[in-house]
Amino acid sequence: MLNRLQLGGVVFALISLVTGLVPAAAAAAEKPDVSVELGAATEYVSKGVGKSMGDPHVYGTVTASNGPAYIKVYATPVEMSKGSDGEILTTVGVAPKAAGLEFDFKGIYRLRPGTDAGVDSTYWEVEADVTKKAGPVAARLRVNYTPDGFAGTKEAWWVEGLATVKVAAKTKVSAALGVRKAEHGADYTAYNIGVRQSLTKHVDADVRWYGSSRGDDLRGEYRPGLVGSLILKF
Repeated sequence: MLNRLQLGGVVFALISLVTGLVPAAAAAAEKPDVSVELGAATEYVSKGVGKSMGDPHVYGTVTASNGPAYIKVYATPVEMSKGSDGEILTTVGVAPKAAGLEFDFKGIYRLRPGTDAGVDSTYWEVEADVTKKAGPVAARLRVNYTPDGFAGTKEAWWVEGLATVKVAAKTKVSAALGVRKAEHGADYTAYNIGVRQSLTKHVDADVRWYGSSRGDDLRGEYRPGLVGSLILKF
């Protein structure tokens, strides 16, 4: 099993590899736009609930886009359930615009290294977003589906609505409400509300309160709590 230091090395080696190889592989075609994001947060949150049992995490993301099409690799070395000591997401998607709406259709391949023996460490998801913007306000609907989720979870859905308001030139306030339905897994409703502040051209900070309908589980992933993040973009 990889420890956090080893997996952290894998994360940033992967970022370096993708950043270097994607432009070279596309040399015969139009050069893609490549962006990198590095971040740190006080907890790893996914689908509205904490996944790292209150422990902080770091992550890296590399995105290569060409027009509306893109490929994204996200990785974090963080301990989660079933022995997992990290998560790597590879996403292939297309983000067209039509009729005043912004769409984002994607397939996501999740890998959780270090899972316990007998636990499948990989699974697929498909996800669709539709976003409408009107001045300083944006509203997004997200639908995520997997036919066979992590560990004992089978078919699962995550449906989330998000509203964002730009209250100042560098400040956005947002709130989200999501519902999770899973066969042989946990059903819950989750919410969050918070502020994202642009500190410099390349650095953002986010502070957000998370909660769920299973918040009485104060020691587990459904407990409420404040999560802070620092994001570096280039």
